[in-house]
Amino acid sequence: MQVSHRTKLILAALPLAVLPFALRANQEGAVARVTGAPGDDPMACTQCHSGTLNSGNGSVKIEAAGGTSYTPGVVQRLKVTVADPTARRWGFSLSPRVASNAPNGRAGSLATANNTTQIVCDGDTPAPCKDANTIEFITHTRTGTRPGTTGSVDFEFDWTPPSSDVGPVTLYAAGNAANGLGNDTGDRIYTTKLDLTPAAAVTKPTITAERGVLNAATAEPAIGANTWITIKGQALASTPASWDAEKFEEKKLPTSLSGVSVTVNGKDAFVQSVSATAITALSPADDAQGEVEIVVKSNDQASDAVKVKLEPFAPGVFTHDGKYVTLTRGEEKPIDRPEQIPAKDKEASVAKPGEKITLYATGLGATDPETPAGKLAEAEAKTKAPVTVSIGGTDAPVEFVGIRSGSAAIYQIVLTVPEGLADGDHRVIVQAQDLKSPEPEACCFLKVAK
Repeated sequence: MQVSHRTKLILAALPLAVLPFALRANQEGAVARVTGAPGDDPMACTQCHSGTLNSGNGSVKIEAAGGTSYTPGVVQRLKVTVADPTARRWGFSLSPRVASNAPNGRAGSLATANNTTQIVCDGDTPAPCKDANTIEFITHTRTGTRPGTTGSVDFEFDWTPPSSDVGPVTLYAAGNAANGLGNDTGDRIYTTKLDLTPAAAVTKPTITAERGVLNAATAEPAIGANTWITIKGQALASTPASWDAEKFEEKKLPTSLSGVSVTVNGKDAFVQSVSATAITALSPADDAQGEVEIVVKSNDQASDAVKVKLEPFAPGVFTHDGKYVTLTRGEEKPIDRPEQIPAKDKEASVAKPGEKITLYATGLGATDPETPAGKLAEAEAKTKAPVTVSIGGTDAPVEFVGIRSGSAAIYQIVLTVPEGLADGDHRVIVQAQDLKSPEPEACCFLKVAK
């Protein structure tokens, strides 16, 4: 249940016997109008967490991918960092406002990037905040409070600015560096803001120079032939679009979508979805190895080439939240694109030792029978190269690795979770031939629970 701003003020005045309810509500996310912005409660989060604003040794900071500017209608990633040397639990609230009407001028829309944040609307309006005049906020979830974490935490999410130039925009944020004791004393509340000015419109598609081309499963710069990739940048497409498998002719995948095409080493990739800032594509078949060029063409304008390393394999296992691998159980349906991978929820990565599960991967190389590049598979096909999987450093018995009929280069790995694994998070590593999936600090884990 979302607690309204007015209700929270009433709760603050109730007897101590009911106060724990209010404290639990804070763990589920801040209420609206506590960012410190004009028109918001001037006490910010101190209305429920006693103390003086900005009086501790910590801070809250806002970082925007666009620096101090925004391009109308172009999504950019925002990050809020809350820091305090004494804190053990964390929270925040942020709201973008049109500077000329900071109390009531909503500036664009917010979107979550993972399970640490959620959207809250002004008043009692439930999210999503569809009314363009309803002020929007983003705040922590219970998971996002990360109890026991010390030093600082980051909250990342996306912001789409207004579709037209509305002049300067200000991002307002309040951060709660809590002591984790479950009461309303000893927490530190900090506020900040970030002023943004409209940038000149970008018309030529531009691929981000550093980490602009990534493996779609691992978000790491490792790509291979017939591998799902993500391209980041600006002005990549004027109209968002994604493919519809039912409309394919002879099961052929499209090489152009909404006027957008991609080449990898001069060969056409297969474009699955496009937006102003991101493209998901399937790289073409290619025997080349080493540095190759990626080029995006949008509405007859070509981007500057970005060079990436092409490997014969680029193993990567898909996750549902950037950390935990997605798994399913039982008979699996064919998958024609990454967004179709099922079970994207908090239970999607929990398994027991000895349990048979299915993982989803990309970049595992050629199959037998051959799966033609740019077409949906017409028959079940197993990988030619040997593929192994380790979970928590223990080899997992693998029953099947390959592409199901009707799928587009989404490999399914059917395996048994090794016996003897303790409860907790265990890193999953997929190896094709002699190349392993990358091991970024935050990815890719299976949660074991007996």
